[in-house]
Amino acid sequence: MKYKKIIKVQALALSLNLVVAFAKLVYGHLTGSISMKADGFHSLMDGASTTVGMLGIWVASRPPDESHPYGHRKHEQFASLFIAGLLLITGFEVARGAIQTIYEPSIPRVTSLSFAIMLGTMAVNLFVTILESRKGREYNSQILVADSLHTRSDIFVSIGVICSLIAVKAGYPMIDVVAGIVIALVIAKAGLDVVREVSFTLLDTSVLDTDMLCGIALEIKGVEDCHHIRTRGTADNVYVDLHVHVRADMHMDEAHCLAHAVENRIKERVEGVKDVVVHLEPEIISGKD
Repeated sequence: MKYKKIIKVQALALSLNLVVAFAKLVYGHLTGSISMKADGFHSLMDGASTTVGMLGIWVASRPPDESHPYGHRKHEQFASLFIAGLLLITGFEVARGAIQTIYEPSIPRVTSLSFAIMLGTMAVNLFVTILESRKGREYNSQILVADSLHTRSDIFVSIGVICSLIAVKAGYPMIDVVAGIVIALVIAKAGLDVVREVSFTLLDTSVLDTDMLCGIALEIKGVEDCHHIRTRGTADNVYVDLHVHVRADMHMDEAHCLAHAVENRIKERVEGVKDVVVHLEPEIISGKD
């Protein structure tokens, strides 16, 4: 059910991104504005990345099977990496086009409609950014958060485009080329931000505070100590394993029940924990014969 909600958000974002991209690309081409066309390509990548994200979410929603006992959740991270790749490629192409214009200069035509289109598309991008960011946190979806990050970058890019249009209107057409290069850098940075965010999950970076988990385990009667606590996964799909010390003379049945109690307590107290593996160890009392 959660995945259907995520895809619904992405479908809305996709339709809005395509409208925004079409408006900026067409009018940027008609007026010869490099920065406006660059911003249009940025928005087009928003739409392409949303499409890839929807496919990634669809695959990630499949239940665990014999070959994938932990499920298919990491497909979402791979989809995010594909988005990052698209952003980096787009940034390179936009920068290359802007630099070529230095050697083949042309003066773009700036009209009132240019400013109206940019302000309108900024409003749309702001709505999409807020929607995806809020729903991404609500559904604990990295793909929505990643998508919102580079849709947000579109807003700052659009502000730069408006400034460049003002400069061109004032008689400084080279500012349009500079704005195109700056936009390319912003696009590339958005791609690198996505890579950094996704790498935390793919590299199994620790997700939860180990001291907090140890404190929860120690609440269970019979737990003497705990150590070697490890966590991995995403905020809504965390896997935990830890070593728990119990009395050396504790009966197997009692120790087994204690392990289940630790597992259940952690799942109850920490949202998003999918599985807990408890390894039991005998507590060694120093000085005992």
